[in-house]
This record gives sequence, structure tokens and C-alpha cells, in this order.
Amino acid sequence: MLEVRRLCVNSSYVLYKTTFRGRSAGNVLKFASMTRDVSRPAPRLSSPTFSPLYRQIKDFLIRSLEQGEWGPGDSIPSEGELAARFNVSQGTVRKAIDEMAAENLLVRRQGKGTFVATHSDPRSFYRFLRLVPDDGKATHAVSDPFFCETIAATPEVAMALGLQPGDSVLHVKRLLRFNGEPVVFDQIYLVAELFGGLALEGLRGGERSLYSLFEGDFGVRMIHAEEHLRAVSADVQSAELLGVQKGDPLLLVERTAYTYGNKPVEWRRGLYCTRRHYYRNDLG
Repeated sequence: MLEVRRLCVNSSYVLYKTTFRGRSAGNVLKFASMTRDVSRPAPRLSSPTFSPLYRQIKDFLIRSLEQGEWGPGDSIPSEGELAARFNVSQGTVRKAIDEMAAENLLVRRQGKGTFVATHSDPRSFYRFLRLVPDDGKATHAVSDPFFCETIAATPEVAMALGLQPGDSVLHVKRLLRFNGEPVVFDQIYLVAELFGGLALEGLRGGERSLYSLFEGDFGVRMIHAEEHLRAVSADVQSAELLGVQKGDPLLLVERTAYTYGNKPVEWRRGLYCTRRHYYRNDLG
């Protein structure tokens, strides 16, 4: 477990880097798209492969999720049904599903089956938000967006999102409040073509997290993310928004979030006030 409490103000010193797992492995086995019609024969392999069989099953299941065969919150076929379709043992299917559950792609529910993970599940809210009050009490965070416009990507934003400088991106600014107190100032950049019609009004109101909104309204699911942390000094804008003094230490968290196929779709720069909070990450 990592706890970042006291910050040394040094804008060039990287404090910590963390990766939230949930990647999509490369496709190896050339299965046909999985449909309810199980009578269609699977195509023959074009070349030998040395990938373990369970990994090939996993790759196919991930591709099925990406193509919308099962949506967030949907149940997938049982291990027995999948084993019959692929003509493999249930143990092979189970190993593939175990890995996907460990990567937060699937969720097992005792006595109910296996379901596609969803950001609408309240238990997933703190998967990507690791800020904890000093007293350890769980506090619901409220998103307060105040800016949303389409802009031309700067070279820095374009590089993070795999775009060309000048490509259209959505720029969102919001405060994250705990018990009414502004604690995080986020500047979020989104691949514009994936979020057509997103406006400030759509970001406001409701109890959903941004990732739940992106998943439910635009079909874009954040699978995993990589973060870079460093200490910085508050500038005039962040000091005013977070209620601190210019020059006070803040934690800068730069995050790139990926959807299926390891495609970057969001890059954000969050400034965290650690006056009464700390960043926590469980390791191992």
C-alpha cells in the first residue's frame, strides 16, 4: 500500500507511477464473431500459434466485448456453454475468465453467473479514484463540471491520445468535491469523434460518474489507465479553484485511460489538494 501524504514541491520530480490493469491482449486465434447461432463452423487457423489455449479463448472473449456481443452489466454464457462452443475443457474456459475477472473486465457473482463489468456498479467508483480522507472515512465525491468545449489538440494532448496536432478533442474542466470542499481540479481531454453531442449540460446533474456516463451514453468503456504523479506548486487558477494559496504544494496526477484494443480515449491532468486527503494505492 502506497500513501502519499507530504509533498516536496519539485515540478520535475516524478513521485510515483501506477497502472490500473485491464488490458486487451493481441488477437491470435481467428474465431468468427460469436453469435447465438452456434451451428456455423469456426474458420480454420491460417498459421500455427504458440499462444496458450486459454489465452486464445480470452482474446476472443475480449474481442466479443469490444464488438458489443455482451454489453456492460450483461451476463455471459456459462463456462459449460463456452467450453462446448470452443470444444475445450471447462478448466480452460475458467482460466480465461479468471484472468478477465482479475483485470476487471468480468465480474463473478456467486450463484448468479459471470457478468460484464460496468462503471455503473457503485463498487467500481473508487477503482480509478484513489484519494482518501485523512480520517479514513469513505466520503462520496461530487463532480462539478464548469467547462466543456471542442478545441484543437495541442502537440502534448495529441501525443497522449494518439492523434495529430490540430485534431478535434473535447476539453472538460471540473471540480471534484468532498463534503462540498473542492479537492480535485481536473482538466480532461477526450477524443471528440467518440463523444459526439457531449455538452456541459449532459455532464451536470445526476449521480453517475463520468466513466459511467461515457459507458452508458456513448458506448465508450474505460478498461485500464496509467497515471504519472508528481509534486507541483499551485498557480493562480488552481489556487483560486481549490481554495489554497498560490505556491502551495499540490499533487499532479496525469492519467491516460484506454478502452478495448489498448486505444487511448481520455487524457487528464488532475491537481489534488492533499491538505486533508492522501493518495492511496494497494500493491500486490
